Amino acid sequence: MDNQKNHIEELSYIRSMMEQSSRFISLSGLSGVGAGVVALLGAVAIYVYLGTTPFSGRKWYYVESYPYEKWGMGPEFFFLLVAGTVLVLATTIGLFFSLRKARKAHQKLVTKSSIRLFSNFMIPLVSGGIFCLMLWRLGYFGIIAPSMLIFYGLALINGSKYTLDDIRYLGMVELFLGLLATWFIGHGLLFWAIGFGVMHIVYGLRMYFKYDR
Repeated sequence: MDNQKNHIEELSYIRSMMEQSSRFISLSGLSGVGAGVVALLGAVAIYVYLGTTPFSGRKWYYVESYPYEKWGMGPEFFFLLVAGTVLVLATTIGLFFSLRKARKAHQKLVTKSSIRLFSNFMIPLVSGGIFCLMLWRLGYFGIIAPSMLIFYGLALINGSKYTLDDIRYLGMVELFLGLLATWFIGHGLLFWAIGFGVMHIVYGLRMYFKYDR
């Protein structure tokens, strides 16, 4: 009986080691929470700039002036500034907490599995970024936020096979929100805040209590 128990424990250990070698498991739930908070702050900054609220239905690209244009920034430059700031801060927070988790588990942050995750994640993400820039250039502003959510969801789904399965579910939620946002053109920022802000916080907390504690 003891031998059978030992064999089961050995098999569980081997399975765990194989999973660690093929999947990047150092993603921290706190990374998602931090990214979500930053995204919500970015959305708040844009709403303040527009002088509107999430449910007013005001479409910024049909408005001639904004309460905070005295800052010396047009809407295009301000939105790009906010998006760039959110991206840099979210990436920094993600790297910090993932590195801390990897060190606690005595694991390396840069491994074959993390490189596979990064490359598979970036292919849809970079493609989506270029696509959104083309939409901006052509003046299709109303579908930029939905497109960002759609391509981000595809990036999460594409990279999920090299990390925790929860990432796949988050990707499916982001994809659904992006598709739903295409039906409610003019409310893209609200869906953006829900997808990149609220859902990151929800899934980040879920991952933290499931894996990090």
